[in-house]
Amino acid sequence: MTHFHSKRLPRAGVVMAAVAGLLAALGLGTVEARAAAPVSPALAPASAADRWSDPAHGFASLAGGTTGGAGGKVVTVTDQAALAEYAAAEEPYVIRVKGSVAVEPFGSDIVVASDKTIIGVGDTGEIVHGELHLNPGTHNVIIRNLTIRDSYVEGDWDGKTTDFDAIQMDTVDHVWIDHNRFTHMGDGLLDIRKDSQYVTVSYNRFSNHNKAFGIGWTTNVLTQITIDHNWFTGTKQRNPSADNCAYAHLYNNYLSAQVADGDPVWTYGNWSRGRTRMVIENSYYDGVQHPYQADATAELVQRGSILRNTSGRTDEWGAAFDPRAFYDYRLDPAAAVPALVERFSGPQRRLGVVLDVPAAYPTVQAAVDAVPDGNADTVTVAVAPGTYREKVYIPATRPHIVLLGTGDDRSDTVIVHDTPAAYGGSTGSATVRIAANDVTARHLTFSNDFDEAAVELNGEQALAMKTTGDRIVFEDTAFLGNQDTLMTDSPRLTTVSRVYLRDSYIEGDVDFVYGRATTVIERSVIRLLSRGSATNNGYLTAASTWRGNPYGFLITRSKVVSDAPGQSFHLGRPWHPGGEPEAVAQVLIRDTELPAAVKPSPWTDMSGFSWRDARFAEYRNHGPGAVPSADRPQLSDEDASTYTVAHYLEGADGWAPYVRATH
Repeated sequence: MTHFHSKRLPRAGVVMAAVAGLLAALGLGTVEARAAAPVSPALAPASAADRWSDPAHGFASLAGGTTGGAGGKVVTVTDQAALAEYAAAEEPYVIRVKGSVAVEPFGSDIVVASDKTIIGVGDTGEIVHGELHLNPGTHNVIIRNLTIRDSYVEGDWDGKTTDFDAIQMDTVDHVWIDHNRFTHMGDGLLDIRKDSQYVTVSYNRFSNHNKAFGIGWTTNVLTQITIDHNWFTGTKQRNPSADNCAYAHLYNNYLSAQVADGDPVWTYGNWSRGRTRMVIENSYYDGVQHPYQADATAELVQRGSILRNTSGRTDEWGAAFDPRAFYDYRLDPAAAVPALVERFSGPQRRLGVVLDVPAAYPTVQAAVDAVPDGNADTVTVAVAPGTYREKVYIPATRPHIVLLGTGDDRSDTVIVHDTPAAYGGSTGSATVRIAANDVTARHLTFSNDFDEAAVELNGEQALAMKTTGDRIVFEDTAFLGNQDTLMTDSPRLTTVSRVYLRDSYIEGDVDFVYGRATTVIERSVIRLLSRGSATNNGYLTAASTWRGNPYGFLITRSKVVSDAPGQSFHLGRPWHPGGEPEAVAQVLIRDTELPAAVKPSPWTDMSGFSWRDARFAEYRNHGPGAVPSADRPQLSDEDASTYTVAHYLEGADGWAPYVRATH
């Protein structure tokens, strides 16, 4: 069975225009610069999607990498007790913080054990009046997308009475701190201490504070740390201060609006202290005293940064080290940094939980099983390129899942099985079943490769996909099979479920798009497979729409192709499951190219039910298979205005997946 590639066409002109627009939006104009690096194609701003990359980068990606709670269960917490329980557990967890978690007593620690991901839901997850604390020996921790705020003790600007940090860690390894907002705490915002190793701090906001970010508290020279795309604003010192770091790589950071208190020494930007080797690249300093400085015993290499309204020390001496000897990274132009960091740092609404298959979960089903019942927020199951011979079931209790193939083409990532209906019924044959609402699949191929020609069975239906949930979206997906390839259904006759397919591919022969769900197939390719007959090779649709539902199947702006003999294929027949009289098929095919394989009388009866009693119609189709005849009902222009994608899908909740920008 052929796994067809995506039919999406490259749009080079549009891509170039978008890049030009991004550069303009980032304000890459004239600036007052000191040692500003030239902007080259290699330094062009990365796409927005890159700002939410899920694998840890920099030093946190080395020596086995940092994966946090990958492989563990996903849990959502809304209070201190649950957060503390899961954070301190021995087993791995992906812990989602939803809403505001107030910590008591004021300034208390939440201990975070090894193998944990703690991530805010949307951009409103926050910890108030408390600290995340990593004890010595802790390893493999990811903290993302959180706000940690407000444990400041009034009158103690220097933080001398308490040690209420936002995050503190001692002698840990493999930690990634990403897309957080730290503000107005009691001592430091972020303290990375006592020989901690393999740490990356990226896309965070540090604000309204004295001692922002300190590294060290040791005479050993062990710490390796990457610090990139962070915004330090309204802070005084430690932006960061790096003491006795073996390697400190700072790039594309933005320091602005530094506290101006007249302190000639302890108001500063970056400080390479002790025997630290520090490299600073393409950062932006605006309104900063002592932008970067180094002890006589330390080394500091700076290249490509921009200074505006600055004063004081800008030390550069020693060779430091070459970051590219350790890892690859992409530099943004220094001039782009303020706009980029202001936009992309801190918590982000679209940054969610990603479960990687097979890196963290061995199968697609294992990742689905890790999603909690009653899930209310998006979880992405990211499936690496490969062929996964398994069955997948997303139960009704696990909505808001995105199945995402991560290859370059949908054919790179295939979920396939080979069960026919003879072994467990048509539902049991389905390679993938989606019973949950609000599920999306992108860049994947779903296949049932049962070979109906190889055996004789009573029940050769073999579904690649069956859905019963509502608000299901398929984008750039392929469905491969023969009989009953794709079933879009609902839990019961009178329940309306909606399915939207776009830029996809479907193939089959007998009734291979069928069911009672309201289903829109747009901008897609449908292949009618030949069964070797000169007169009847099959039926594209077999709708069983409830009589009370005006909208069944809509195929629009698509292309139907076939190598079957001419006039040997039907567009559809009415399916009345179990003889149900209230199942009255509704199918409209409009603005679609039809091949010569389509019969001049394309609709036919089924199981004693006449096609003329169903609701079959066409509108403005074209191609050799669209020749008008007396047996081809055509929709009027007036009726066509109420049989659109929007009318099929909107329902009572105004669902409009077709207007959402894909990524």
